[in-house]
Amino acid sequence: MVGISDNIRGFVLAISSSIFIGSSFIIKKKGLKRAGAAGTRASDGGYSYLMEPWWWAGMITMFVGEGANFAAYAYAPAILVTPLGALSIIFSAVLAHFILDERLHMFGVVGCMLCLVGSTTIVLHAPLERDIESVKQVWQLATEPGFIIYTLIVLVLVIVLIVMYVPRYGQTHMVVYIGICSLMGSLTVMGVKAVAIALKLSLSGSNQFIYFETWFFTILVIIFCVMQLVYLNKALDIFNTAVVSPVYYVMFTTLTIVASTIMFKEWDSQNASQIISELCGFVTILSGTFLLHKTKDMGSLPTISSPPYHRSSNSSPRQTDP
Repeated sequence: MVGISDNIRGFVLAISSSIFIGSSFIIKKKGLKRAGAAGTRASDGGYSYLMEPWWWAGMITMFVGEGANFAAYAYAPAILVTPLGALSIIFSAVLAHFILDERLHMFGVVGCMLCLVGSTTIVLHAPLERDIESVKQVWQLATEPGFIIYTLIVLVLVIVLIVMYVPRYGQTHMVVYIGICSLMGSLTVMGVKAVAIALKLSLSGSNQFIYFETWFFTILVIIFCVMQLVYLNKALDIFNTAVVSPVYYVMFTTLTIVASTIMFKEWDSQNASQIISELCGFVTILSGTFLLHKTKDMGSLPTISSPPYHRSSNSSPRQTDP
C-alpha cells in the first residue's frame, strides 16, 4: 500500500476538480445569458454562445476540472475520489447565489452542510491506494473472475436496456437512460484509473505506453465516454435537470464504488468500523445532494399575488410527473 500522502494528493486534486467544474457551470450560464440577450437563445436552437468569451471560459474551466479529476484517480482510490464530486454541486449553488442572483434556500444550505459532513467522513476513513507498479498489474486485477463477471453483467444489462427498453420506455422513464450512463460510467472510471496510473508511472520514468494494456484501457475509456455522453444528453433533453442530476449521481457513484471494490479490493485492509463510517458518509452525501436539488428553486420563485384557492370537496389536485 502507498503512503497516506498519495491520498492527500488525490483529495486535493478532487477538491480542485469540484471547484473548477462547479464554477464552470456558472461561467457557462453567464455566457449563455449574455448570448441569449444579444441573439437567439441556445434552448431555441441558437449558437450565438459560440461567439461569447464567457462561455468558452466556462468550457476551459470545465476541462481543467476534468483534468484534475483524472489526475486524482492516479493517486487515490475511487471510493475517496468519486463521492467528492458532490462538492461541485455546492460550489455551483453558492456561486449561483452570489453571481447569478439565484437565491439559495435555507434547506439548500442544509444540503450543502450535509455534503460537507459526508465528504469529511469519507476522507477521514478512506482506504489507502493499492501500490501499483505497472499497468500490467491493473490488467491482472481487471481480468480476475470477480471483475470479469461484473463487467459481463454490466454489458448484458446495457445491451438489454438499449435494445429492449430504450425504444419502449426511453421517452417516459428516466431510469432507462440514467441506468445506461451509470452502468457504463462504473467501467469508465476503472478505465480512467488504469490510464491515469499508466500516465503517472510514465511521468516518473517507467513508460507504460509501450504496453498493449494501456492502449486497450484508453480505447475503452473513449468508447464508454462517448456512449455516456450520448445517453446523458438524451436524458437531459427529455427530463428535468433537477431530477436527472441527483439520480445520475446516486446511481453512478454507487456502481463506481461497487466496481472499484470488486476490482481493487480497497476494503480488504479496513475493519468493519471504517467501512460502516464510509457508508454513513456516502449516505449523508446522497441526502445532502437530494435536498440541495429538491429545494434549489424554492428561493427563486416569483412572488405573485393571486386570489385564495378554494377546492371543492369533490375535487382533487392534478397529479404531475416530475
